[in-house]
Amino acid sequence: MTSWTHTTVLLNEAVDALVTDPQGCYVDATFGRGGHSRLLLQRLGVAAQLVAYDKDPEALAEASGLLDQRFSIRHQGFAALGDWPVASLVGVLMDLGISSPQIDNPERGFSFRADGPLDMRMDPSRGQSAAEWLAVASERQIAEVIRDYGEERFAVAIAKAIVARRQERGAVATTAELAQLVAGAVKTREPGQNPATRTFQAVRIFVNAELEELQQALEASVHVLQPGGRLVVISFHSLEDRIVKQFMARHSRAVVDRRAPFAEPAPTLLRVLGRVRPSALEVQANPRARSAIMRVAERTDAPVPAPVTRSAV
Repeated sequence: MTSWTHTTVLLNEAVDALVTDPQGCYVDATFGRGGHSRLLLQRLGVAAQLVAYDKDPEALAEASGLLDQRFSIRHQGFAALGDWPVASLVGVLMDLGISSPQIDNPERGFSFRADGPLDMRMDPSRGQSAAEWLAVASERQIAEVIRDYGEERFAVAIAKAIVARRQERGAVATTAELAQLVAGAVKTREPGQNPATRTFQAVRIFVNAELEELQQALEASVHVLQPGGRLVVISFHSLEDRIVKQFMARHSRAVVDRRAPFAEPAPTLLRVLGRVRPSALEVQANPRARSAIMRVAERTDAPVPAPVTRSAV
């Protein structure tokens, strides 16, 4: 059996930013191959607790070898962060995107570099695969996904090619088939970028509901973090980073409700501490780190506002 390796991006920087109380309770929201979790356990004290999340059964298998009574892992997506009690966590780490083993293993269907089944699910035991979705989705749905999640200007042409292929010879079933279709529909591309890059990203994000899950987890974080607790998020493409940046900006300033100008402004829930990019040395050693952006915020001591209830008229 092939062993797929993974190099954790911004390993020390993320752990340094996250740990403020060595005896506290932390969440590694995306265990992956456990690089961040292993270093966290080295930094944390005997009374600490580290809980990880991951959808991928292969990640859970990797975690089974991490024998530390302070550590546990849950076979869930990190949207489940909202299940934690209010102010129960000292730190939350989210390392977004996909891991190198997922990309490098053709059987997972994430990459066009080697042919394999067009799956793309983080958890292959649940939900609809990329091939199954492309077999039934309308041309408009496919175009919208590729445009919105891949920022692909040839989305309509790609969707037309996918649907035409489906009608003529049956649905695409492998990564090579999809990559070939996209290459025929994309007229120009930046030097060094495969024409299928944006389409594969878009379909993967859609199949796994990645952006929706990220938004849910970010909103949960302001409830579950203690005052002074840290939120550390590593993003690898602009769609993720934009969501994280806007979320931190929105909660780091007092907001006045224009419909009630004399009411108290919404409290500032986060304090933005900074943005970190990988060093030139790290990118040289691991080219997949080049697009990474880490953003760090700290929970203030302001209480989370209760939901507004409307009385019946």
